[in-house]
Amino acid sequence: MDFWQVLPIAIALVFIIEGMVPFVSPNRWRTMLVIVEQTDDRVIRNVGLGSMLFGVLILYLVH
Repeated sequence: MDFWQVLPIAIALVFIIEGMVPFVSPNRWRTMLVIVEQTDDRVIRNVGLGSMLFGVLILYLVH
């Protein structure tokens, strides 16, 4: 498969997974947003970095 074929599939999967929590439990999602809004920027950046590194690790192991 070509990169340009896989990219839209990957983006679609991200939207599907991201949409599951607000669909299944909107109250929990709203509570989570309030908690994130009160969280320090440094913590949010560290979580984002950890998430990206975890994604890279999964890609490395799969590919």
